[in-house]
Amino acid sequence: MPSKKILRKKFSLIRKNKYFEVKDTFFSPLIKIIKKKRIKNVAIYYPSNYEVNTIQLFNILKKLKGLKTSIPQLSNRKMKFVKWNSTQPLKVNSFGFLDPVSTTTVSCPDLIIVPLLAFDRFKNRLGYGKGYYDRFLGKNKNILTIGIAFSFQKFNKIKTSKYDVKLNYILTEKGIF
Repeated sequence: MPSKKILRKKFSLIRKNKYFEVKDTFFSPLIKIIKKKRIKNVAIYYPSNYEVNTIQLFNILKKLKGLKTSIPQLSNRKMKFVKWNSTQPLKVNSFGFLDPVSTTTVSCPDLIIVPLLAFDRFKNRLGYGKGYYDRFLGKNKNILTIGIAFSFQKFNKIKTSKYDVKLNYILTEKGIF
């Protein structure tokens, strides 16, 4: 089984070479879950490095009444979620990702949209290797999690450790599972 480091390199390159823009309909299964489970607070990552473009999702969600959106803010090996919409400014953090300028922390999200480099049929994810999502989700086990990826990011079996947190769902252009 390849190491996580090797898989990160491999899937970063694959995603860069096979990236494509998704249509709004890509997010339809996710919207159905949000409505069915009456989710009120959704945390979404801001896309980078050829991740699925979640800006489209922000724009879809702002049409849903009573729904709050936030994005992660990273500091001191911790992640918190800060209220944000697609018109508010961002700044580059020490990892090169965009963080909200605002510091208005929201309560713990009901649903977290999780970025990933690769996933497997067991809903394990390969992240960027810093452990922010796994640490946060390890302490907040009742949050619904949905990884968003392209179907070509699927791998047979991702090596896991006791710190890795499985996702509840994974959404690709082929649907949700």
